[in-house]
Amino acid sequence: MRTPDPGTRSIPTIAVILAGGTGQRIGLKVPKQLLKISGKPVIQHAINAFDKSPLIDEILVLMTPGFVAEAEKIISNCHLTTPTRVIEGGPSRSETTRRAIAALGQAECNVLLHDAVRPLVDQRIIDDCVRALRDYPAVDVAIPSSDTIIMVDQIADVEVISDIPDRSRLRRGQTPQAFRLSVLRRAYELAASDPAFTTTDDCGVVRRYLPDVPIRVVEGTEHNMKITHPIDVYLADKLFRLASHIAPEHASTETYENQLAGRTAVIFGGSCGIGRAIGDLLRSFGATVFPFSRSLTGTHVENPEHVAAALAKAHRETGRIDFVVNTAGILRIGKLAELDETSIEEALRVNYLAPVQIARASLPYLQETSGSLLLFTSSSYTRGRADYSLYSSSKAAVVNLTQALADEWSTADVRVNCINPERTATPMRTRAFGEEPADTLLTAAAVAETSVDVLISGITGHIVDIRRGAEREQSSGLGPIAAAVLDAEAELEERTVGSDA
Repeated sequence: MRTPDPGTRSIPTIAVILAGGTGQRIGLKVPKQLLKISGKPVIQHAINAFDKSPLIDEILVLMTPGFVAEAEKIISNCHLTTPTRVIEGGPSRSETTRRAIAALGQAECNVLLHDAVRPLVDQRIIDDCVRALRDYPAVDVAIPSSDTIIMVDQIADVEVISDIPDRSRLRRGQTPQAFRLSVLRRAYELAASDPAFTTTDDCGVVRRYLPDVPIRVVEGTEHNMKITHPIDVYLADKLFRLASHIAPEHASTETYENQLAGRTAVIFGGSCGIGRAIGDLLRSFGATVFPFSRSLTGTHVENPEHVAAALAKAHRETGRIDFVVNTAGILRIGKLAELDETSIEEALRVNYLAPVQIARASLPYLQETSGSLLLFTSSSYTRGRADYSLYSSSKAAVVNLTQALADEWSTADVRVNCINPERTATPMRTRAFGEEPADTLLTAAAVAETSVDVLISGITGHIVDIRRGAEREQSSGLGPIAAAVLDAEAELEERTVGSDA
């Protein structure tokens, strides 16, 4: 257990992940918390959220009976920094909480009880719950009800409205729910002697059996949804996809040096433009970089033998490969019916089959180093446009390839991400479109900096947008969904060109 920071709290804070559900309402044969969303099991997203919080000292997982080993395997692959253990949950929510109370022992602590099937809980909610426990013995998370809530009575087998409560006072409960352990334990002790005891949440137990205990309410978010029905799986996955478009924060110089010194990177399409800028940045922090391209080394990325030879050379000379980057791509503009077979085949081979071959050939090397594969797409992937049919469709395929490989390779501890840059000033773009106002284009250096941030991050399966004026989202307070809506029209007009090898 971590030692609590005496400057902020005197007792430890433990996150309890309640993962006892079975997934029957979704129609699954395995617990819904083991379902994968955005490349990771739902329960892993929830655990990772609490592991990131410096206010959490320990994590206790209560897993569905018969699936403890699966939960332990997931945790072993998470590389958590917070001490974490798994025990078997009970047949009901209340029994699972009772087992958690027993496992926590008699010493006083703060406890945050969280549904494993709420994978989108954010750090602000966790922080607010912990801080609220300094002044209140019980805390709930809730959001205002946007729907009118009605109460009904049954009359002759027909439901009729009996009351319509004032919506301004209604809230929809979420988790985590936070307590002083002694308060939660006492409430459940009293509940144990009540033959009529029923509950759907732990604040309800405290409210019923300890009515004098005030329960503080902190604000939740609409994103902190619970996966209960099949449509929730789809919605949660889409929310993760939207959030994944936000680039990680820029690292410090010290972090770059620690993460990159002595590492080896292979860059396909590394002779100019974005690929060259990435290579220059990696070298500046001590990495050994092997750039390959048609013009520089005679390497054709669509040729599996060329790709294999390039990787073998880098591994032979340094004994490791930590990062593989592919920025190579070509743009063939024209109506599909008017393109010749050679142009069609070349576009598909370079823009899609090459990333496939690079990924296949890179996996054995990246497994040795728990490395990272970085691919590149274009805003064209979001919607096919006339005269860009091959380019748009192949870039959409790269996005799906990224997400699929992140899922497939998660157990191999190999990360796969994709960069989606706005129009960027590169020699290839200049050749295709001529000179353009500099303030309308990203610089290759800006794309390179975010690309390196992604390479050294722990994320996987993300499609990371790089936009001019990206600070707008932070300064305006817009979330990823609102920002995506505002960007949509502009993205449809973009004419992004890959950095041809």
